[in-house]
Amino acid sequence: MNWDFPYASRRAPVLARNVVATSQPLAAQAGLDAMRRGGNAVDAALTAAITLTVVEPSMNGVGSDAFAIIWDGEAISGVNGSGRSPAGWTPERFAGLAEMPMHGWDAVTVPGCVSVWVALSDRFGRLPFADLLEAAIGYARDGFHVGHKTAAGWRHAAETLGEFPAFREHFLPSGKAPAPGEKFRRRDLADTLTRIAETKGEALYRGELAARIAAAAAAEGGAMTEADLAAHQCDWVDPIAQPYRDVELLEIPPNGQGLAAQIALAILEHQGAASLEPGSADWTHLQVEAMKIAIRAAFEQGFG
Repeated sequence: MNWDFPYASRRAPVLARNVVATSQPLAAQAGLDAMRRGGNAVDAALTAAITLTVVEPSMNGVGSDAFAIIWDGEAISGVNGSGRSPAGWTPERFAGLAEMPMHGWDAVTVPGCVSVWVALSDRFGRLPFADLLEAAIGYARDGFHVGHKTAAGWRHAAETLGEFPAFREHFLPSGKAPAPGEKFRRRDLADTLTRIAETKGEALYRGELAARIAAAAAAEGGAMTEADLAAHQCDWVDPIAQPYRDVELLEIPPNGQGLAAQIALAILEHQGAASLEPGSADWTHLQVEAMKIAIRAAFEQGFG
């Protein structure tokens, strides 16, 4: 075994049979608790992801998309949960704009992540679907202490989204983003997650939540309708593969951005990145330029 790890690291080694890694410790703990209750890796991943929609709202949300690649010991499966554009997004609607809006209802596609939660749970999970939402519902109802990184992301979101009354109502009830260590509750979100748990997501796409989403969109001039939500489904896909040295990188095929990572790896291999000193200026520069080229290539093809 090579103990000469080429990157700066202060992490101590931890040995265990199961590992859950997220950007927020409460979510990671929720995933681990799912395993302790008899759940498998998919149950843990779903529980952690769902919990993140509550405890790290500046980076995650029920209205987002979701993608996953799963190895069940026999085969690899992929699922694409990107939401479609509303049917009302015609070329005429955006005529005259230099670029697509970044905020507001004309930047919002159908939320796809809940459909992925249900699909993965049905195909691979051991725990009942409602169990996966228990931790998230608890933190939304009873509150959680906001961490430093989450607070920083919240402040940034407030700067860009604070102009919207609904954002201020739900995420800035005191008039400002919560400070590190402050306890924050979202009882309305707890109710939403409870309905999702009780209906296995049906309420979001073909029930009372769908009606409320469509009504909110219409009130703000948005194009999303109940029909758009009802038409949504996630797609099972075959991941695309890119060899790199002695491994193979799997990604969800377009319309996602995984293709950019594969293009970048191909550039790195072609340019001999393995011969460069990790952390050196040349090594860093090559990675930066490879990603710039790859992302541009992916976007020029209409992906991402």
